Amino acid sequence: MGKIIAVANQKGGVGKTTTAVNLAACLGVLEKKILLIDSDPQANASSGLGIDIDNVKLGTYQLLEHNCSVQDAVINTSAPNVDLIAAHIDLVAIEIELIDVEEREYMLLKALQPIKDLYDYILIDCAPSLGLLTINALTASDSIIIPIQCEYFALEGLGKLLNTVKSVQKIHNKTLDIEGLLLTMYDSRLRLSNQVVEEVQNHFNDMVFKTIIQRNVRLGEAPSFGESIINYDVNSKGASNYLSLAQEILAK
Repeated sequence: MGKIIAVANQKGGVGKTTTAVNLAACLGVLEKKILLIDSDPQANASSGLGIDIDNVKLGTYQLLEHNCSVQDAVINTSAPNVDLIAAHIDLVAIEIELIDVEEREYMLLKALQPIKDLYDYILIDCAPSLGLLTINALTASDSIIIPIQCEYFALEGLGKLLNTVKSVQKIHNKTLDIEGLLLTMYDSRLRLSNQVVEEVQNHFNDMVFKTIIQRNVRLGEAPSFGESIINYDVNSKGASNYLSLAQEILAK
């Protein structure tokens, strides 16, 4: 039975897409069958895997509208063992279009039922908001990874996100679990980075992944070549960080 994991944080720029794409690629390299769902209208996860988003005919938008079957929306990527359901700017309209639809929070959950068992892991790259797209992702998921940037405002908004998780658990998805908090963009030279790590680890203990994602130039360059860090530079710090994260998740 496949496990569905949402990568979510309503704060932008914390490494959600970087994590979703590179975790998917690393799990794929470790011979797991992966489906990555791009649920962000900016479609960075899609372009980050080399997909020309202007040519996407069927993707997350059509899936949520139930205008196509999930099998038709899945496309292959250059990353080994990784399939993708791509996003498009159309996705911006979904919140308005589904506003009067019954059980609108369950659209993704229902759409994924036919293929859940075909994959070891299904990863959902969420939009930087707590709107209907993210609620759909959390309702469909078994667990959530929350990336937290090692910077001053790191914990701002985390309470809000954890409250959203609680209300989704209460109303839509009783079994939703927190897979872990992931510290990203860590720079060991900065005292602030070390303070944030210490604060998060002290406060959340076992909820925090042991793996910490360090600031890494190659990690920033990879998406502009439409490649995951594993394809782009397997010897980089970023690649070893995300491989370590993948192994930590498998060990769970």
